[in-house]
Amino acid sequence: MEIPAKSPEGSEKSPQCKELITSDTGSTLCTSSRSESVWTSASRSKWDIYHKPVIVVSVGVAIFLFGVVITSLSCFLTNNKKVYKMSGPAFLSLGLMLLVCGLVWIPIIRKKQKQRQKSQFLQSLKSFFFNR
Repeated sequence: MEIPAKSPEGSEKSPQCKELITSDTGSTLCTSSRSESVWTSASRSKWDIYHKPVIVVSVGVAIFLFGVVITSLSCFLTNNKKVYKMSGPAFLSLGLMLLVCGLVWIPIIRKKQKQRQKSQFLQSLKSFFFNR
């Protein structure tokens, strides 16, 4: 943990503290949030929405197939048979885990998108009725 350096007079606050005290809290909260704002209605492409789970699924499939190959090598090759028998199932389970995580992630994103659409609809209704 870093301790901020004290000023020569000791009672003055550092410039960072002054900035935090004088900053507008509402604007810093909105800009620092990780989720998208309800007020922005920029539509995103399907790739922008689903690229992370698709990458996780494809990496999971690749690792799973690599595990299948390594496990099958233990049946055909006689040298280093123990290494193949130990590492093959490890790659199988890791690939399967990534595959399942990616496949579960996709419905979660869909549900989140529907909630976001409902929220935007309710915000537009609220602004329609209350801004008259």
